[in-house]
Amino acid sequence: MVRSSTSTFQSMEELHDEIKLKLGSKTLEPFGHGGGGCISSGQGYTTDHGKVYLKVNSKAKARRMFDGEYASLKAIAETHTVKTPTPMLVLDNPSGGALLVMEHLDMTGLSKHDAELGRQLARMHLHNESVGKQTKKAEASVHKDEDAVEYVSKYGFDTTTCCGFLPQDNTWCDDWPTFMARKLSTQITRLQEEKNEKEAPELWSKLQLKFPSFFENVDIKPALLHGDLWGGNVAEYADGPVIFDPSSFYGHAEYDHGIATMFGGFSHSFFKSYHELIPKCEGYATRQKIYQLFNYLNHWNHFGGGYRGSSVSIMRELVAS
Repeated sequence: MVRSSTSTFQSMEELHDEIKLKLGSKTLEPFGHGGGGCISSGQGYTTDHGKVYLKVNSKAKARRMFDGEYASLKAIAETHTVKTPTPMLVLDNPSGGALLVMEHLDMTGLSKHDAELGRQLARMHLHNESVGKQTKKAEASVHKDEDAVEYVSKYGFDTTTCCGFLPQDNTWCDDWPTFMARKLSTQITRLQEEKNEKEAPELWSKLQLKFPSFFENVDIKPALLHGDLWGGNVAEYADGPVIFDPSSFYGHAEYDHGIATMFGGFSHSFFKSYHELIPKCEGYATRQKIYQLFNYLNHWNHFGGGYRGSSVSIMRELVAS
């Protein structure tokens, strides 16, 4: 993987020349139709070494968003548990914003590999815990492995990641309920300041008081998360399932199920195979409402009041529980 500096190019031609230079390719030819989601657009290109995908966003702080996605893809790939497109470059765009260059995969909708994705996601969530066990064994050994992966003992991430285009505060924290409460507070504050919302902050002030009780008697270990695991960010290719567009950090493994249960796209087989490796703990259903709440609030901040009703309804339910 090659990561660029923050060089600014005067034209798209110069930018394409830089991409070819960084990739060691003489060619960079577009193919197929452009694509993308509701945040960014993209286009496939052929190079001397295969296909790549250029993801483009024109927002002023797109560089921060793509730097976070690059770091997320890299972190997931290093677990060797589930396939993601290999990230290659992040560059500033001469016309504004930035772009991310990554491996192109010929993907189709998730169908026959849904159970395998459940198993692979569980293994990804268990990876850091496994590293911790290996670290303890290594500490007791006279033979030290200098290349061993380090165990992550806190909640957060070294890089700012964006869920959508809004940044997440990934400052490291020793305590998961505190970290999660901070994520929710950030969303509530944004609604208060930018949308003049009144009821949600009042409900949050009540919910905060009982927030730690939702996590009692649960053994939570930091797990690497996808962070935005809805049905539009999973697929499959010839060799198995794929996840992409991550917004990663280390947190509670159950967190990834929050948005996964909101918009469909995941079968019973996916969850069954996942829970065979990581069984549900007491209070799972209530905590799912907390994790769904973050995503409803985040969608409200992104896309407007259509998500207000769901957000407020969950907060009322949690306050009354």
